[in-house]
Amino acid sequence: MSRARTPVTDGLAATDDIGWAVRLLAATPTHEHRDPDLLRRWARAADAFGAALAPVECTARTVEREGGLELGLLARYTSRPPTVELFTDTLALAERVVDARGWRDWYPPGSVRAAALAHEAVHVHLHHGPAKAALKRALGHSALRLGRLRVPGHVAGAEEVAAHAYARTVCGLGRSPLLLTAALAAETGDTPPPARPARREN
Repeated sequence: MSRARTPVTDGLAATDDIGWAVRLLAATPTHEHRDPDLLRRWARAADAFGAALAPVECTARTVEREGGLELGLLARYTSRPPTVELFTDTLALAERVVDARGWRDWYPPGSVRAAALAHEAVHVHLHHGPAKAALKRALGHSALRLGRLRVPGHVAGAEEVAAHAYARTVCGLGRSPLLLTAALAAETGDTPPPARPARREN
């Protein structure tokens, strides 16, 4: 039996990628009392949007350092100057978790690092370009309606779901990085759904 199929009895792996996206949205402030069906629709729309994005180049400088486990971070983007920090201790733990859980077919060697970079690149893309407005339209959430006029609304957490779906797709992963993030949270004593694995600072 393929190692990619053996973890199905694992409580984390039994939840599919959309299920983890729903859990991320549900844990995001402003969504605490949202209809689960609405959250699932948003999760599906954001996942599809991210998966369909054309490849985005990461133009920021990349640096590697320790300290991610203390901060609860896998990666972090700072804009002044544009820099992506990759935390090598968290990356190393992620690789150990992949091996321990038998998920290597889903996350090939080196793919966690690549996914972290892709995740950050698409966040920058969504923040600075027209893709952010396109994501709002894809979600179908209205902030305001005046007759036939509709103003697309922001859905907190949707960009995070889209970024994970993008990373899964461009890096050829068998499962979303959301699953691995949940496993890291469990490994370090946090409660899934975990906090975002990659945070941005201005």
